[in-house]
Amino acid sequence: MTLLVFLAVVLLLPSNIGEQLRDSAFDLVLANDWPLRRPVTSDQKVVVIDIDRASIDALGAWPWPRATMAQLVEAVVNARPAAIAIDVLFSEPDDRSPAALARRLGSAIGQPEISKLASTLPDGDKLLAQAIDGVPVVLGFVLDPDRESALSGPSIVSRGSLPFDELWQVVGAVGPTPALAAAARGLGVLSLPGSSDGAIRQVPVFVSVGGVLMPGLAAEALRLATGASSYLIESAPPSVVVGNHRVALSRNAFLRLAPTSLRHRTRRTFSAVEVLKGRIDQGQLRHALVLLGGSAPELGGLRKTSADPLTPSVQIQADAVEQMIAGRAPSAPTSAPIAEPLTSLSIGALAVVLGAILSPAIGSSILGGAIVLLWITAIVASGLTDRLVDPLTPTIAASLVFAVTAGTAYSVTRRREALIHHRLEQHLAPAVVRRIVEQPNLVKLSGERREVTSLFTDIERFTATMHRAGPEELVETLDQYFEGVAGIVISHGGMVDKIVGDGMHALFNAPIDLQNHPQRAIECAIAIRAWSESFRRRDPAAAIRLGGTRIGIETGPAVVGDVGIQSKLDYTAHGDAVNMAARLEACNKELGSAICVGPGAAEQCNAVLLRPLGQLTVRGRNESISVFEPWPEDAPLAWREAYLKACAILTFDPARAAVLLHKLIAERPADLAIRRFVERLSSMCESNQSSE
Repeated sequence: MTLLVFLAVVLLLPSNIGEQLRDSAFDLVLANDWPLRRPVTSDQKVVVIDIDRASIDALGAWPWPRATMAQLVEAVVNARPAAIAIDVLFSEPDDRSPAALARRLGSAIGQPEISKLASTLPDGDKLLAQAIDGVPVVLGFVLDPDRESALSGPSIVSRGSLPFDELWQVVGAVGPTPALAAAARGLGVLSLPGSSDGAIRQVPVFVSVGGVLMPGLAAEALRLATGASSYLIESAPPSVVVGNHRVALSRNAFLRLAPTSLRHRTRRTFSAVEVLKGRIDQGQLRHALVLLGGSAPELGGLRKTSADPLTPSVQIQADAVEQMIAGRAPSAPTSAPIAEPLTSLSIGALAVVLGAILSPAIGSSILGGAIVLLWITAIVASGLTDRLVDPLTPTIAASLVFAVTAGTAYSVTRRREALIHHRLEQHLAPAVVRRIVEQPNLVKLSGERREVTSLFTDIERFTATMHRAGPEELVETLDQYFEGVAGIVISHGGMVDKIVGDGMHALFNAPIDLQNHPQRAIECAIAIRAWSESFRRRDPAAAIRLGGTRIGIETGPAVVGDVGIQSKLDYTAHGDAVNMAARLEACNKELGSAICVGPGAAEQCNAVLLRPLGQLTVRGRNESISVFEPWPEDAPLAWREAYLKACAILTFDPARAAVLLHKLIAERPADLAIRRFVERLSSMCESNQSSE
């Protein structure tokens, strides 16, 4: 639907918007086809004489007297160029020469004799007419739709009917003064047609003025440079022959311009003042087609182009001349109105398929390759055949359609995942479900033996708290408590297995592998303990005097997988490590600790993380085991070292160890775990003495 709507919008767009879109595409294509352009074999050189800022500063403000222009033309003529085209309109008689001033003064004061002196004084128009007389010079005229006038054009011969159906037609034009027009060998139109955005992308090869076919300045300059007496227009294929150059013609007789580099324009351009002062080698102008115009803003000849908003019109005319010499006339093929929508439809259909069946990354990569190929094809067609193909509209179509299709596919996939997620939550813990959805290949739910770290939590004196608190307060407090604890477990890579009463069971390294899972479980326990202590001091927990959290941790092999009945499955773990973690949690009461870590977890952790709490006999075990807890954060390093020295002699001299540990109690009287440790050691020593 998006593709069809896009194509309909493109077809129904106002002509100016559609033209602007295609012009932008052609600008990009033409700007990048230069490596493929055919080399120019003609020896016809094009030179621009620029009335630039330096010339204005040196020779005076614009407009210059016609005598100055005559001197500039004579300086160019002395170099014997093939032809001269002047991109300046001389539509009014010169009023700044001495002859013109004398005529005006005599007329103003009623002194005919002063007016008669004009014939003996320098006359700018006569000087310029003399400079161009007998020389292949083209002067310019501009189109005027409000003035009916006729101009005398060159001879134009056609073979077949004229191949124009969108010719630029006006009723009149403003040309040079009669004296200058009579002296010039040719007249060419200076007017340049702007695109919908105001930029100049084309120059007219021919225009119609009052029904008379007139050439553009560039075409007329080429005719004079080649010594041709007329133009030959052919209808099949539409083209014009100028001397020994053939140029393809469009239906509107416009020549589409290809961008020219600033470096090339600089090489072919000379300052007018340098030419006038004789500071350039005349060989640079000999047999060249010279265009005379200006880049100084005072001349009013700066035009917006696709490459530069301030391009001198004389440079635009020079570009047109060089393209005609090269026989280059980029144009869209006649089948473009049909071919371009078909291209958009084809690549849009490809985007639909890619967006629907592939992941966004793979689909966008393939579509990107297709779009790059489309642009390469357009650039090659332009550089080798002068055929302009619009790759921008299909690119926009493909990108838009792919985005919508991929977005829709993603939405459908997310909806399907949400449905699966909801259904699986009836059988599995939410954490397991999330991992299954994200990485289904990593999970085995049927049952497997793997090493896990089991973590059990419990709340101290919860029975008393339950009797003390109201039902609403208790439920609200537990909801917030378990939300916080579960979040900490998940953030440390663990999985919340189940919540029973006031306790939570979590697993690490299940159902998928987790690096350093014993240490991560201990770090999780430390974080739970710190958070729960902060939680207890805030309402609603403070109001019901919620007890502290006790935690037991142990690592070992376990069997994990789905367990239960068909209508209710639970992913859980069974093994000694799970049972031991539950019992170690209960041992915290006897040890005076908050976190009790079993030997299996302790031996896989960094030794500096835990402090030993001695040996303990746990229910279900015949032999005693070593138990540990994380070091208190506020225990000084020297105190820790003394503690470890006492524990080091514990196995062979428990009495001495008890004495050393007892001394440490004085430094940390609030450390209940060491106090209980010393009490157990003292009791063990007394038992040993009694048995002896």
